[in-house]
Amino acid sequence: MKKLLILFISILSVQSYAQELTGKQLLDKAIQYHDPNGNWETFKGTLLVTMETPKSPNRDSEIQINLPEEYFYVKASRGENTTEYTIDKDGCKIGFNGQENPSEAILKEHKLSCDRAKLYKNYYTYLYGLPMKLKDQGTIIHDKVTRKTFKGKEYLVLKVTYDQKVGSDTWYFYFNPETYAMEVYQFFKETPTSGEYILLSDEVTINGVKMPKNRAWYYNKNDGYLGTDILKNK
Repeated sequence: MKKLLILFISILSVQSYAQELTGKQLLDKAIQYHDPNGNWETFKGTLLVTMETPKSPNRDSEIQINLPEEYFYVKASRGENTTEYTIDKDGCKIGFNGQENPSEAILKEHKLSCDRAKLYKNYYTYLYGLPMKLKDQGTIIHDKVTRKTFKGKEYLVLKVTYDQKVGSDTWYFYFNPETYAMEVYQFFKETPTSGEYILLSDEVTINGVKMPKNRAWYYNKNDGYLGTDILKNK
């Protein structure tokens, strides 16, 4: 009986605290956990990421991010092919299997383009820059913080939407109610069964920023497993 009473009080405490916190306050606490010294704004570092997907060879990527210099580079190898994208103030460069200027035929065959390079840049800087990237212009932080049980664990949940020019997805970020570590995020498109959720586990600290080591992706609709990104410190 005593244990049940303690559990009940604990649940009420978390629920009450979620109601007291605003969305921006929760975000600030999460950023304080992941980036206590404000290093993300001037981040310069290399990420080594292995993507594991069912029934496909691993994709090993070396990602260089230099935010002050507006520089991004990714070299990705899967099977026999290696692709390189560079984006800087001078524009975009594409490399393929050691060729600095691959032919139009190769670009078309392997779907290589500067638009794809920008997608990679946005993808990696957004996901590994979370939750700090939620301070970017065009991000709408909803004021109400809710409490939710997900996969058997209690979280404080932050709802995020975006200006139309930025994006149309609705995101939910799940934070540990004690440490404010980000442990799950989830996005929906047009319907409640669309989109995906991502489970985060373990951490790697790179240049003072705590990043998730493992990001496992699943469909919202049926919990179908998509793959896992594994981050290593160089």
